[in-house]
Amino acid sequence: MPVVVVESPAKAKTINKYLGSNYTVLASYGHVRDLPPKDGSVDPEHDFDMKWEVGSDSQKHVRAIAEALKNDNELILATDPDREGEAISWHLKEALTKRRAIKKDTDVRRVTFNAITKAAVTEAMQHPRDIDAPLVEAYLARRALDYLVGFNLSPVLWRKLPGARSAGRVQSVCLRLIVEREMEIEAFRPREYWTVKALLATPRGQEYEARLTILAGKKLDRYDIENETQAELAVQAITSRDLTVSSVEAKPASRNPAAPFMTSTLQQEASRKFGMGARQTMSAAQRLYEAGHITYMRTDGIDMAPEAVHATRDAIKDRYGAEYVPDSPRMYKNKAKNAQEAHECIRPTEMKKDAAALKLSDPDQRKLYDLIWKRTIACQMEAARLERTTVDIASGDGQVGLRATGQVVLFDGFLRVYEEGRDDSVVDDDDKRLPQIMQGEKAEKRQITPDQHFTQPPPRYTEATLVKKMEELGIGRPSTYASIVTTIQDREYVRKEQNRLIPEDKGRIVTVFLTNFFRRYVEYDFTAALEDELDEVSAGQIDYKQLLSRFWRDFSTAIAETSELRITEVLDVLDDALAPTLYPPREDGGDPRACPLCGEGQLHLKTSRTGGFVGCSRYPECRYTRPIGGDAAESGDRVLGEDENGNEISLRSGRFGPYVQRGEATEENKKPDRASLPKGWSADEMTLEKALTLLSLPRVVGDHPEGGTITANFGRYGPYVAHQLPDEAKPVYANLKDPADVFEIGMNRAVELLAEKRANPGGRGRAAAKALKELGDHPDEGGPVAVMDGRYGPYVKWAKINATLPKDTDPESVTMEQAMQLIAEKAAKKGGGRKKTTRKTAKKG
Repeated sequence: MPVVVVESPAKAKTINKYLGSNYTVLASYGHVRDLPPKDGSVDPEHDFDMKWEVGSDSQKHVRAIAEALKNDNELILATDPDREGEAISWHLKEALTKRRAIKKDTDVRRVTFNAITKAAVTEAMQHPRDIDAPLVEAYLARRALDYLVGFNLSPVLWRKLPGARSAGRVQSVCLRLIVEREMEIEAFRPREYWTVKALLATPRGQEYEARLTILAGKKLDRYDIENETQAELAVQAITSRDLTVSSVEAKPASRNPAAPFMTSTLQQEASRKFGMGARQTMSAAQRLYEAGHITYMRTDGIDMAPEAVHATRDAIKDRYGAEYVPDSPRMYKNKAKNAQEAHECIRPTEMKKDAAALKLSDPDQRKLYDLIWKRTIACQMEAARLERTTVDIASGDGQVGLRATGQVVLFDGFLRVYEEGRDDSVVDDDDKRLPQIMQGEKAEKRQITPDQHFTQPPPRYTEATLVKKMEELGIGRPSTYASIVTTIQDREYVRKEQNRLIPEDKGRIVTVFLTNFFRRYVEYDFTAALEDELDEVSAGQIDYKQLLSRFWRDFSTAIAETSELRITEVLDVLDDALAPTLYPPREDGGDPRACPLCGEGQLHLKTSRTGGFVGCSRYPECRYTRPIGGDAAESGDRVLGEDENGNEISLRSGRFGPYVQRGEATEENKKPDRASLPKGWSADEMTLEKALTLLSLPRVVGDHPEGGTITANFGRYGPYVAHQLPDEAKPVYANLKDPADVFEIGMNRAVELLAEKRANPGGRGRAAAKALKELGDHPDEGGPVAVMDGRYGPYVKWAKINATLPKDTDPESVTMEQAMQLIAEKAAKKGGGRKKTTRKTAKKG
C-alpha cells in the first residue's frame, strides 16, 4: 500500500483516518536534513554547493519511511502547501534516494491540500504532481543567504562587539526597526497645547458635548491654544456669549467588514485582542489546522474558495437572517507586495461549526478559532449603515464657534458579529450618540472645560504593529514573522514589557554597528528587493545561483574590510554615531562629554559581555559608568555612605554587572569586600542599608542538629544555603528559589532543603524533578507523559524528550493534546541542541 509522508504525527493521524487502511501514513517530524553548523556547509568557491546531513533525531524517522517502502514502491509526499513544505518533500526524496530506499521504478508523487478535510485530501490524491523545482530553489537560495550572512557576520560581531551574540539577514533589519523607534522616542520633545470643550443642553434638557473650533472669528488649528492663559481666555469668550445652533447636517455612511485573515493579520489581531505573541498564535493555529478545523495558516492570500463563500453566506442566513447577506458575494484582492505564498485565506473548514460546536478544550485554540470564525463570517456580511451628524453652534457675533459630532447605527450588519481591533486606542468623537438637536435653537451652557494636552512620541512596537510594519516594507514572509520576532527576544537584543518591544543596550549597539559597517544589508529597500528576487526564483524567472553570486560578491568584500578594523576604531565610529543620544546638551551649557563624577575625564562608549555602556576615559582611577539609555544624574558609580568603621561604601559597575564595595584596594588589602547585586535588585534603588546587608554575607542561619553551621549566600547560580557535616569532604549546597530567602530562611526549612539535596546529590545538586501533573501514557508510542517542575520552569516529559511549556502557560491546564504537540515540535526541531556548537565552531575558524 502507498506510503504517505506528512510533517507531524497529529497530521498523520488525521489523514490516516480519511485515507483508511489502504495507505501507510508516516510523519517526518519536520525537516529531516539541515546544513551542518560548521564552516563550508555552503561553498561559494564551488558554485554554492550545499552540504546537507540528516539530523540525529531525524534518522529514525527516515529509517521508518525507508522500511515502509520495502513493502510498497509508491511514495506520496503530502507535506504543507508552501515553500517549506516543498523543501521538506525535496529533502525526503533526496535522503531516501541516498539510502537507496527510492529506486528507479519507485513512483514518487507530490500532493498538496489547503485544508485537512476528507474532501480536500481525497481530491488532492487524485491530482498528484512532481516536486516544484523553482519553489525548492527559492528555499535553497533563502537558506544559503541566511547561512552566509549568519555564519560570516556573527564572528565579526563576536570579535568587534563583546556581548553581541549573532546577526541574521532578516532579524537584523527587524531589530533596526525597534531600535530606530526607540531613538525617535528619546529624541521626541513634547509640545503643549489646550482644547476647550463645552457641555451644552437642548431646550428639552438633553445634554451633549461640543468642542471649540472657532475663536475670535478664526478657525482653530491644533496648536493655536498654547497655554493655560490662552485657554482661560477662550473659556471666558464662550461664557460671555449666547450660543445658537447654526446648522445640523446628517449624512448617511457605511462601514464595510475587514478582509478574511491571512497570516500577518491573524497574528496582529490575536495580539490586539488576546495579547498572544506571534509564536503562540501560530502554534495554536498549527494545531487547529492539523485537526482539520481551519485551512492552512501560512498564507499571504485573502481570497476564498467559491464553495467556502457560498457556505459562509448560507451560515449567515441561517444564523442572522437574509437581511445580513449582501446581494452578491464580497470579493477580496490581495494587497501584499508579494503573494508568493498566496494560498486561500485562513478560514474554518466548516462554516456552520462555531467555537462552541467544536468544544475545544485548549483555551488558545478556542479563542483563536472563535476569532477566525467570526472574521470569516463577518467578511461576507452586509455593511453597517450609519448616520453621521455634525452640529455647528455659534455666537451671534461669529467670534465663537463649537462643533458636536456623533453617529447613529441604522443597521449593524457585520458589526453584529465582529469588529476589527485597533493597534492604539483612539478617542473618536464621531462614535458618540447625539440627542435630537434643531437648527436655530438655543444651546444652554452647563459646563466649560479647558484640557491640557502634550503631543505624544510614536508608540513602541507591539508584536502586532511590528508584523504590520514588516509586511508593509516587504521584509520577511508570513512563515517567518513568528520566528523573527522570537529570535531577537531570545538573543536578548529586545525585551517585551506590557506587550511592547524595547531594545536592550546590546541590541542598540548591534544595530548601530550594522548600519555603519554593513548599511546596505540592513536597509529596508534592499531586504525587500531581495525578497522580491527570491520570489522571482520561486516563479522560475531567475537562476538562484546567479542571485547568490551577486549577493556574495559585495557581502564578502564588506566582511573582509570590517575584519581589518580594530575594536577601538569600531567603538570610535559607534560613539560618534550615537553621540546625539549618548551626550545630549546640558542645561548649564557645559561639555556633554565631561565625566560628572571626576570632572576630568571624557565620556566614551565602551562594551562588555553584557552590552554597551558609557564610561569615563580615566578608568580605573574613575569608575563612572551609565547605561546607553540611562540618565547621567541617576545612573553610574556613586558613594552610598560609610559603615560604622568609617569605610566608604560605594556602588560600582563591573564586567559582570553592578556591585557594592567596601573601601578601596590598597597594598595591604588588594581585594576589598565586594558583593554583586542579586537578580531583581535595581542599581538605581540601592541604599547604604541594602549595601551593608549584602556585604555582611554569608549569613549564619544557625547550627545544624548534626554539627556544623548552616550559612546562606548568593553564588554563581543564584541564592543557596550551605552546610558541611563533620564526616563530609566538602560542603553541600541547596538552591533557594527566592533571593529574599537568603536573608529570611529559617533553620527548619534550611535543614529540610539540605536533607533533600543529600538524598539527591546528582545533577549539580539538584533534586529530582517533581511531576506537577500526570497526563497518562503516550497515545501512539506508549510511555508516561507528565508535566514536570524544572530548574528553568515547567516542561513536558516523555521518554528522553523534554519540551518547555510556552511562557505564562499554567501547568495544571496542559492537556494531552497540547503535550503531544509540544513533544512533536521538540522532536522535529532541527539544531535545537547544536546552537552553542555553532558558535564555538565559528570561533575556532
